[in-house]
Amino acid sequence: MLALLWIFSALGGWGDAAFCGDDDAHDPGCGAAFKDAVLFSAPVAALAAVLAVAAWAMRAVRHYPGRLDAALTIAAIVWVLAEGVLFVGGYLAQP
Repeated sequence: MLALLWIFSALGGWGDAAFCGDDDAHDPGCGAAFKDAVLFSAPVAALAAVLAVAAWAMRAVRHYPGRLDAALTIAAIVWVLAEGVLFVGGYLAQP
């Protein structure tokens, strides 16, 4: 769910609309600055995705509930961090 939230916010236009306005009220300067925020949060989101997929793919993690819980918790925290970078970048992008 956190991955979908990041995708819709960063790539789906939710974040740009929330911080920079819709249609006629859209601020192009803010939109460009928000794209920079997306670029800064993308590596963090990629790391979170790799951590989540690795947790499910690695047999040594998947078959031990404690390890799986720890790995997925870390992935979720990194997803929240990616959203935080996106939010702070969008907030700073506002005119």
